[in-house]
Amino acid sequence: MADRPLTLMAVHAHPDDEATGTGGVLARYAAEGIRTVLVTCTDGGCGDGPGGVKPGDPGHDPAAVALMRREELEASCGVLKISDLEMLDYADSGMAGWPSNDAPGSFWQTPVQEGAARLAELMRHYRPDVVVTYDENGFYGHPDHIQAHRITMAALEMTGSAPKVYWTTMPRSGMQRFGEIMREFHEDMPEPDPAEAAALAEIGLPDDEITTWVDTTAFSGQKFDALAAHASQGENIFFLKMGKERFGELMGMETFVRVQDGTGAAVPENDLFAGLR
Repeated sequence: MADRPLTLMAVHAHPDDEATGTGGVLARYAAEGIRTVLVTCTDGGCGDGPGGVKPGDPGHDPAAVALMRREELEASCGVLKISDLEMLDYADSGMAGWPSNDAPGSFWQTPVQEGAARLAELMRHYRPDVVVTYDENGFYGHPDHIQAHRITMAALEMTGSAPKVYWTTMPRSGMQRFGEIMREFHEDMPEPDPAEAAALAEIGLPDDEITTWVDTTAFSGQKFDALAAHASQGENIFFLKMGKERFGELMGMETFVRVQDGTGAAVPENDLFAGLR
């Protein structure tokens, strides 16, 4: 370990995902001298265009959106002090059920082994000690999040490396609180129908199944500013509506489930690098 710094690699689907679930840990560990590597799998071309124009609407240009979102991603990386940004640049597949899911060249249509081979090369180059990505459902079922999970787990198998591996999650208690806050900011928001409510109830994990609780309160301002760097997607980033102070109160803890470990560090733990330093 003496010849290289401890390294965290976060594998995300789209520009702005890095800030939502892992902005705190990326900022915290960068401040602690750990090398932080962000791999963003898609170009974000299914995001909103200038003026909030939606995918599929007249005037939405996925290539122009992708270029704009790359600039925003680079700004976010600057805010979070991310050491290295790697983009796989697959075409954004859009939300589940969108026609773009089936588009040739979309991330969702890319063979897992192809994407994994590219990611495995990055893993061999950076030799991460900790790898973070989504769970097998991509946290909430987004096709590109699911695909990011698949290629990450396949790449780990290809390399034969044994870093600590974590999947992002949320405590169910936190999800309940999040729902209450959304209703606070959107008083006219209708109650979800029973099927939607049941699906929402399955997001995240029971609190006692979460292995890792990382306090990033001191870096919540950076996390907020990283999200704000993705200004073109502001309409879709609910957290920005809270304001920085409220955001810091509510978003200071980032939670994960540890799925691979060679250190023997006890759980629950409060540090992704427990057992490594």
